[in-house]
Amino acid sequence: MPDTRLLRFSPAERAVHLATGLLFLACLLTAVALYVAPVAQLVGRRHVVETLHEWSGVLLPAPVLLGIWSQAFWADLRRLDRFTDQDRQWLAGLRSPDPFRGRLAGKFNAGQKVWAAWLAGAVLVMVGTGLFLWFKFALGFVPRAGVVLVHDVGAYALVIVVAGHILKALADPEARRGMRTGSVRRSWAAREHALWLDDEASGRGGAR
Repeated sequence: MPDTRLLRFSPAERAVHLATGLLFLACLLTAVALYVAPVAQLVGRRHVVETLHEWSGVLLPAPVLLGIWSQAFWADLRRLDRFTDQDRQWLAGLRSPDPFRGRLAGKFNAGQKVWAAWLAGAVLVMVGTGLFLWFKFALGFVPRAGVVLVHDVGAYALVIVVAGHILKALADPEARRGMRTGSVRRSWAAREHALWLDDEASGRGGAR
C-alpha cells in the first residue's frame, strides 16, 4: 500500500492547540517580565504587563471550552478520557529492556493521556490560584502566602513539563507535521498509533 497521508487533526483541533500554546507563551513571557528583576526593569510598564498576564492566564481554558463545539475535538477529548487495558500495557512496557517494542496505541498513547490529564489539572490549579491573587478573595482559612507558593510551584512545574512536551515534539517531525497540517503518513501511524489506524480502516474512527 502506498504511503499516503491520513487525516489526524481537524482545523478546529489545530486551532485549539495553537491558541492554547500562544496563551501559555503569553503567560510565561509576562511572568518573566514581572518576576525576573533585570527583565522587569528593561520592560517596565508593570501595570500593563500584569494585566496581560492576568488575562492570558484566565483565558487559558477558553480554547478548550470553545473547541467542545467541534465534533472532532469532542471525540478526541473522549479518547483522552478513556484509559484502556492496552494503555496499561503501554505504560508497563516502559519498564522493559526495549520499551518501544510491541507497544500498541490508539490515536493517543498512554503517555499522551497522562500528559493531558495532568495538564488539565495544572491549568485549573493555576487559574484558581491566579484568580485568588488577582481579586484578593478573602478566605481566612487560606493564607495568601500559601496561594502564592502553590501558584509559583505550579508555574515552574508547567514550564518543565511543557518543555518536555516541546522536546518530544521536536524529536518527531511527523507528529509536528500532523499538528501543523492536520495529516500524517500512514507508515508513521502504523508505527506509532497502530490501533487508531485499524479503527480508521474499519470505520470505527472514535473508538480509541
